[in-house]
Amino acid sequence: QVQLVESGGGLVQAGDSLRLSCAASGRTFSSYAMGWFRQAPGKEREFVAAISWSGGSTYYADSVKGRFTISRANAKNTVYLQMNSLKPEDTAVYYCAASDTLKDLITVVVNYWGQGTQVTVSS
Repeated sequence: QVQLVESGGGLVQAGDSLRLSCAASGRTFSSYAMGWFRQAPGKEREFVAAISWSGGSTYYADSVKGRFTISRANAKNTVYLQMNSLKPEDTAVYYCAASDTLKDLITVVVNYWGQGTQVTVSS
């Protein structure tokens, strides 16, 4: 069992940066691929970024490529999402997720979800 708790969301202006964190409980954190998804009002939840269990492989949605960076610190049971050059269309609730593989995350086969953290980007 893994519990995920996100933090770091908030209200920022377009062009600003934010760093989201996801703290995981459980000894098996390092064995999971980790990812971030987001859901804007009235829209479906969408994939944002994923990182392999070792941190050696990452994958991004085209909409955030070059602006967002996912990383993890297995010793701290934490995964991060650094978001730069934020745009109003990045406004959403951001969810942390854990899956067995990177491919599972990309295809939204998720073992565990966090409760979400709100990110609002004003223009």
